Amino acid sequence: MKPMSRLSLSITIAAFLCIIIFASSCGTDKKITYFKNIPDTVYQGARNIPSLGFSDPIIQPNDILQVSILTLDPQVNTVLTAGNTTSFAIQPGSSTSPVAPTPISGLLVDNQGTIELPVIGRIKVAGLTTSVAKDSIRNKVSLFYNSPVVNVRFANFSITILGEVARPASYVVPNEKVSILDAIGMAGDLTIFGKRENVLLIRDSLGQKQYVRFNLNSADMFSSPYFYLKQGDMIYVEPGKSKIASTDAVKTRNISLIATGISLLIVIFSRI
Repeated sequence: MKPMSRLSLSITIAAFLCIIIFASSCGTDKKITYFKNIPDTVYQGARNIPSLGFSDPIIQPNDILQVSILTLDPQVNTVLTAGNTTSFAIQPGSSTSPVAPTPISGLLVDNQGTIELPVIGRIKVAGLTTSVAKDSIRNKVSLFYNSPVVNVRFANFSITILGEVARPASYVVPNEKVSILDAIGMAGDLTIFGKRENVLLIRDSLGQKQYVRFNLNSADMFSSPYFYLKQGDMIYVEPGKSKIASTDAVKTRNISLIATGISLLIVIFSRI
């Protein structure tokens, strides 16, 4: 067999090095694009995905409620809504930029699950949805005033999203119907390093932790009973292997040493 020339050997080693670098830098959209299993509707009909629907969140102790009560007497209205002026500090915003705690006004649900309204007294609301609590408060107020109009909403409906998102933080949501995609959108979407096929939801339920995994690459997540979030839910986006490798100083050093060694071999063989 004819021995390989120095030039051919150098070219071969250089080409091998380029292949290694190119292979390590190549990416795939299979783990980046959301809902890959939905066909292109330009060529195929729309796909219907069954949804389990939305269930109203349940009021729990330590929740903060905004309770609005309107009667025919403006002075009475001022008295009845006086409890909503109590402020509680909530820390929202992004972890990348310090944000002062935001005061939230409302009525605190105590450990017994009750709130206290001026004149009306204590009313138990824990274990109820806001719509049921609204009816319960209206019935109680009707004993004192004619035709009251009552509205109840969460003032501290908050969720936390951590990990590989643009703005990891706790967020106070203005309405009760929020999905995992809404939460990811508020956090500025996943970074390129986030594992879209393995997003973790952590939920407190009856004193126990529930752990649920979501695959954002699949549209089947819309059928999950956990698609809509509850008060206090936490979402964690795990970093992928590329992020771990990029922060691994030992691997980075080893790659640099290998590249230096290959370059040295090229120089040596080119001079033989």
